[in-house]
Order: sequence, then C-alpha cells, then structure tokens
Amino acid sequence: MSETKKETNQEQNMDSIKEYGQAVLSNPTTDHQIHLLSVIGEIEGHECLPSTTKTTKYEHVLPQLAVIEDSEKVDGILLILNTVGGDVESGLAIAEMVASVNKPSVSLVLGGSHSIGVPLAVSTDYSFIVPSGTMVIHPVRMSGTVIGAKQTYDYFKQMQDRILRFIETHSGAKQKRMEELMMNTDMMSKDLGTILVGEEAVREGLINEVGGIHEAVSKLHKLIDERKN
Repeated sequence: MSETKKETNQEQNMDSIKEYGQAVLSNPTTDHQIHLLSVIGEIEGHECLPSTTKTTKYEHVLPQLAVIEDSEKVDGILLILNTVGGDVESGLAIAEMVASVNKPSVSLVLGGSHSIGVPLAVSTDYSFIVPSGTMVIHPVRMSGTVIGAKQTYDYFKQMQDRILRFIETHSGAKQKRMEELMMNTDMMSKDLGTILVGEEAVREGLINEVGGIHEAVSKLHKLIDERKN
C-alpha cells in the first residue's frame, strides 16, 4: 500500500472515530479486520438530546451494523461499552442487531453498562468487564407525563419481559434472578434495582469473564480463527 493511500485511510479512520466512535483495527500478523464499535454516554432514541449530552445515536449504529454484516472485509466486532443507558426501544434494537450479525463478536464493559446497556453487553458471542466496571439492573422507567392506567403498567411489564428474555437468551443469567435484582430495594438508596461490580456480574452469569482490552481483543482473534478454520 502506498504512503499516500495509508495516510488517506488513517485520516478516514480518525474522522470515523471522531464522528461515530468507530474504527477498523487491522493487524498484519493475524490478517484480521476488526470493526470497533463504541456505545458511550446516553443512547439516543427518537428525540434528540441536548448538545451538551454525550450520546450514541441508534440511527448511526444500525446502518453500520448492516454494512458489517454485508462486508467480506470485516472479520469481527469489538463492542466497547461505557453507557448510562437511555432509550429502551433503541438500545434493544441495537442489541438485537448485534446478536444477529453473523460475525464473531466480543463486548467489553468499561466504566459502566447500565440499564438498557445490560442487553447490549450480553448481545455479543463473548463478554468481558473490567474489575471496576459496573452494571445497573433496574425496572423500566419513563420520563415525562405518564397516564396512570392499567394499560400503561401492562406496557411497562411487557417491555421489561422483552429485556429479561433477551438477557436470558444471550447470557448465563436467568430471567427470574434478573427480575429479583431489578426489584431489589436494599441496595440502591430510595430506588429499585441492583449494582453489580466486575466479578459480581460474572458470578450472576451476565458477563463471561473479568478482563480488559487485551483479553477482549485476544479472545476476538481466537473466535475469528475458529470461524475461519
């Protein structure tokens, strides 16, 4: 590859990181092309959040995942998470799409993967969490005006069940246990829910292993080699 082309590719990679939090990792030793996808801040849904809020826009992420699925050049996905959660429908849509991509995938929870970030963390083939990483599990909430009718609470329950079923399907955690953690009133002051830190998330079956970026990248290379062989 010429120096000019290398520089152009590097510039495009930097622009992609700056704009979308995405990059392509190319290791000449392994000859693997890994797409790095980061979910940070708050997951933005159908309404735009203030410009002062760090967000991940689902309308940016979904097309990228479609491109990854259709690309012969991309061998795997590395999903980096540090999110407070956000729009439930949008977060679950991203999680479903990550889970359906027919490429090896690994997630790494840095800082935290809270609320709807939990399904995102378990949507990959294998998952890691750093020792200080946190995962907050709590009931579905809605901001703004809510009609206090039975139909509203039924909708909340249906949404909650969808999330719990997804978590159980894509991890070693059980739906009943996750519901217990959601409704826990002992840990989070004046609220419902549970905070799991590092190894606790592994013990509950949500995450496969405690580790950092080295372990996550190494595992993904291994999964890619297994797929190719």
